[in-house]
Formats: sequence, C-alpha cells, structure tokens
Amino acid sequence: MKSKRIILYDTTLRDGAQTFGISFSLQDKIRIARELDKLRIDYIEGGWPGSNPKDDVFFSEIGKAELGFSKIAAFGSTRRPNTSFEDDELLQRLVSCGAGTLTIVAKTWDFHIEKALNISLEQNLELIYGTIAYLKEKGFEVFLDAEHFYDGYAHNREYSMRTLEKAAAAGADMLVLCDTNGGTLPHEAAEITRVAVEGVRCPIGVHFHNDAGVAVANSIAAVQSGAVSVQGTINGYGERCGNCDLTTIIPSLVMKMGYACSAKDRLALITEVSRYISEIANLAHNERAPYVGDKAFAHKGGIHVSALKRDTRTYEHVDPEAVGNRRLVLISELAGKSTIEVKAREMGIALDRTVSLPAQIIEEIKDLEEQGFQFEAAEGSFELLLRRATGEYTPFFSLKGFRVMTEKKEDNTIACEATIKVEVDGRIEHTAANGNGPVAALDNALRKALDKFYPEIQELQLTDYKVRVLNEKEGTGSLVRVLAEQKAMGNHWGTVGVSSNIIEASWQALVDGIEFMLFKRKIRKNDTQSHG
Repeated sequence: MKSKRIILYDTTLRDGAQTFGISFSLQDKIRIARELDKLRIDYIEGGWPGSNPKDDVFFSEIGKAELGFSKIAAFGSTRRPNTSFEDDELLQRLVSCGAGTLTIVAKTWDFHIEKALNISLEQNLELIYGTIAYLKEKGFEVFLDAEHFYDGYAHNREYSMRTLEKAAAAGADMLVLCDTNGGTLPHEAAEITRVAVEGVRCPIGVHFHNDAGVAVANSIAAVQSGAVSVQGTINGYGERCGNCDLTTIIPSLVMKMGYACSAKDRLALITEVSRYISEIANLAHNERAPYVGDKAFAHKGGIHVSALKRDTRTYEHVDPEAVGNRRLVLISELAGKSTIEVKAREMGIALDRTVSLPAQIIEEIKDLEEQGFQFEAAEGSFELLLRRATGEYTPFFSLKGFRVMTEKKEDNTIACEATIKVEVDGRIEHTAANGNGPVAALDNALRKALDKFYPEIQELQLTDYKVRVLNEKEGTGSLVRVLAEQKAMGNHWGTVGVSSNIIEASWQALVDGIEFMLFKRKIRKNDTQSHG
C-alpha cells in the first residue's frame, strides 16, 4: 500500500468549459465549485481573470460561497514579451483577482516558442523565471503549467528540462507537466515523468488530455513515476476528446492503488457529483462511465447474475455503494431464472410461491423481445409484467377507442387533435385534447379523460421519449420501438411499446407509465393504511 498523498486539481470550470456544447453561467460555476468542495478537491481552477467578464465576476463572487475545504486557483500566462510586469494588463488582473493560488502556463516546446511566440528560447526562459519570481514576491502560491511538455521533451529534451529548472529556481510550488495535444502513451508518460521527478527539485503534477484515449492511464503511470498531483475534470469534460476524468482516476488511485487523497472519505459522493455536474452542463450523463455510470454495475447475462447471487466479487471489481452507485440487473433475452428472481426481490415481489413462474416469465420475455420489445431501460413495463404474472396487478382503466387527427393548414401550421373513450369501474369518459404532435395530443387526451378518476395523474411528467426503427429495410412500414421515461413522487421509470404504427407504440409506452404510477400509488396507500 502507498502512503503518498495525491493532490487533486480540478479544471472543470476552465478546461471543462471548453467542451463543445457547454456554456456555464456564473451561477453554474459557483454551483459546480460547491459540489467540488463537497468532494474535497484540493484546488478548483475557476478560470482566467481578464479573459472574459464572466471569469472576472466569478472570482469576486466565489468568496461568498464559503467553501469549506477547496482552494480557488486562477489561471494565467507569463508576462508578455517586451512588456513590464506593471503594464501587462492580464497579469495584473491575475494578481488582483483574489485567488491565493495562481497557475501560470508557459511554453516548453521549442517548436511552439519559435513558431507561435516568435521569440528566442532564452527569452522564453526569462519570461518563465521573471513571472514566477514576481508572483512569489507578492506572496502567491504559484504552479507552472508546462504546456506541451511531453511533446517538447520528445523533440528537445534538454530545453524542456531547462524550462522546469528555471521555474523551480524562481520558486514555483509545483511544476505541472502538460500533454496538451493528448497524444502521449502510458509508457512514454511514465518514463518522461520519471526523468522530470528525478531531475528537478520541485513537486511534479500532471495534466493529460484524452486524444489517444489514455488520459487516465497516463495519469496513473505518472503517479507511479513520482508525480504528486493530478489535474483533470469531472466526467472528463474538455475540448476535443476531453481531459483526464477525475471520477475515474480518484477511485482508481484510492481503491486500486492505495494512495491517499483528500477525497478518500468522500468517494460515496462521487456518482452524485458526477451526475449533478452533467445536469448543470446540460449534457447526457455517460451511462457507461467507469464507477459513476448508470450501467457501470449493470448485469445482463443470466450466468453472471447467478454468480452474483453467491458473491458480488465474481463480476464486480468494487462495491458500487463505495462510489455512491448501485447494482442493476437488466432484463433481456439473455436473462436466466436467477435474473428474474433477483429483479423480483428488488421490487418486493415474491415468486417462490410458484416454482415454475420464473421460467414462464423468461419465455414471455423472450417472445416479446423477438417482437422488438426491450426491457433494459423499461423497468416500469417489466414490473407490470411480473405483477400481472403473480396476479397482483389488474389495469386501472380500459380503452374503448381513440382517434388522432392531424391537419396541415394553408399557412403550413400543423394542428393535431385526439379524441379518446376510456372506461373506469364501469363509467365511460369520452373527451378530446390538442397537442403539438399526434402523440402529444393523445397523451393530453388520455390524461384529461383519467383526471376525474385519478387526480394524482397531474403529478406525472414525461421526461424523455425515444423512437427506434427496428427493421429499416421495411421503410415506412418498419416496426418502431418507443421508450418513454416518466416521473412522479420523486421517482422515475421507463416503459416500452412496439408496433409498426408509431402512435400505437407510443400508446403502449404511455399507458404502461400511467398504470405503473397508479399501481405504485396504490401500494404506498395500502402500506400506509396497514401501518396506521
């Protein structure tokens, strides 16, 4: 077991904000900083003061957030050539932003220095030394982001090492080796980091991009070679292919390698933080992300589930609860009797009264999946299937008929109207409703018809709706599968429908969602009365 402590440095608010499709507001950035503080990240890089008004306001407002653990770092660059420290506006904005830690980016690849900066290699060294010495004299903690260090080392090892030596001589508190293009591989990361650790008397950190798909692996290799800090982002956000994913590297360092870090005792929060930040970013959460993905501990094959019943270590590398996640047993044509029994137990359904029941359910699932149904993301429909098999569930209403009309008008607007007739306890309700599409009109009409019988239906919200064509070669006559996700009472569930008619498939999924909610409400009501 290792005793070395790894310093965690998050750059979600700067590097992560460069992700295509992400645009954090000021309040978004403050909310994310609070989440990172809850996870006990050592440093939170808030942005680049002076580069845009939003970052300027962030540094003036973040102090009011009263973070309990994390330090706020500001990002900037070395003094511009031929400009004094006092006249360099960006440098002075960095000095006055209020952050106690300043991370300075500097060129370490001779190719970039001569082509991009258009200055001599000696001038670049002077800028590195002078800027860090200037900031240290003012009392700041100063980190150097050695941009393109791994590429620079491969091209001109001697010069890249001189940039580190100059920064260390000026008093830098940490030298961060950056793989800015993201093309370094783990064996290269390990060797180059080892040389830097052994060659410079200053703590070494690393900052890897994921363009070769190995940012986390590179970070692990670098830590094994002596690096004491890892920079990254939550969910691996960042431009191009992203950055080292902190939600993967942190559990790996702590649970797999035995390193200490400030987030060690907060690992149970890491899935929650990951999902929260994906919501703030308005990006779909990666369901297959290691440790924190919704499907990270999902099991589909019957043999796997059978083994899990005996010992979860057979097909799980860590306990999902240790990282705040949960185990999922998925239902599909690969399911075995063990899968059905585990799912039933999760749902509080007793199947052991009828020995043959799981086998019958497996056959029904296989028949339905042959038709195109899929229950992996439709646990609401699956639970209703189980409840019907055990006799616990009967429908809350029956359909007597519906009609959906779509009219395209002369002004190119579309009008949709649905009429529906349902029966509840012998009473018929016949009504109509409009919608911006045929499925929306039908959904609105159904809710309107059921409202007087089940007013709680007003709480139900449709949160997601997906259509998948199953046999494209059939053209417009293809089967379609509709997956609907609905929520109410603080819970959400998925349901499924399949038909060659998209409205019929949607009807199946929508009805299952409503029936599932009403059934759950009935169970809760009965439980309350029995305990009252």
